Amino acid sequence: MLTDPLFYAVAIPAVVLMGLAKGGFSGVGALSMPLLALAIPPVQAAAVLLPILILQDMVSVWAFRRDWDRKILAIMIPGAAVGILAGYLLAARVSASAVLAVLGAISIIFAVHRLWVSRAGAITAPANSPAPVGFAFGVAAGFTSQIAHAGGPPFQMWVLPKKLPPPVLIGTTAIFFATINWLKVPAYAALGQFTRENLTAALAMAPVAIASTFAGVWLVKRLQAERFYTFIYLLMIPVGLQLIWKGVTGG
Repeated sequence: MLTDPLFYAVAIPAVVLMGLAKGGFSGVGALSMPLLALAIPPVQAAAVLLPILILQDMVSVWAFRRDWDRKILAIMIPGAAVGILAGYLLAARVSASAVLAVLGAISIIFAVHRLWVSRAGAITAPANSPAPVGFAFGVAAGFTSQIAHAGGPPFQMWVLPKKLPPPVLIGTTAIFFATINWLKVPAYAALGQFTRENLTAALAMAPVAIASTFAGVWLVKRLQAERFYTFIYLLMIPVGLQLIWKGVTGG
């Protein structure tokens, strides 16, 4: 992997997108996993990206450590743990081809959902929906995060209608995903994915992640974000279809 030009051809854009997402272009990082899975097995791709996500989480949590909603986290994190376990069992018991197909499907659903939201067609839970609904959305967020590092939409569908103050929303989001990223560590360790090769690849990409996070902070104030988002989400659809094709054909 570390000497394969194709790996770097997809890994660098994937990590840049993750950094841009942390820097302010929320959601675009969901393309990172599908891109990387075009070059290496999907579970390995997720394992390479996980340490980078944890590194970025440290910055976000520190910045918003005083602003978060305890009740939301108490409801959703246990659900996310169940979803992470379900994602782990899927990866452990089915073939890499099946995981590719699931990842492709998640990518397409994520892209269609985001494009729908951008046209004011958001599907959300009522602001006063009960705790079991939040738990269920937590399960969905944990599952999609374990498979594709794409737990944002389920989380947002339950949390955004509550209209939290912006700092509280950002802080709650940061702590939620930092927590579930750490919860994913035992799952990837059990899958045998924290190899020297994978950790070395993550370390090699870390400077790109940090630089692109700062770039995201700078660019988000200067670019027409809507066109950028639309391009990324439209790109996720053919990438997702390619992953499904690889999964079905075993190619």
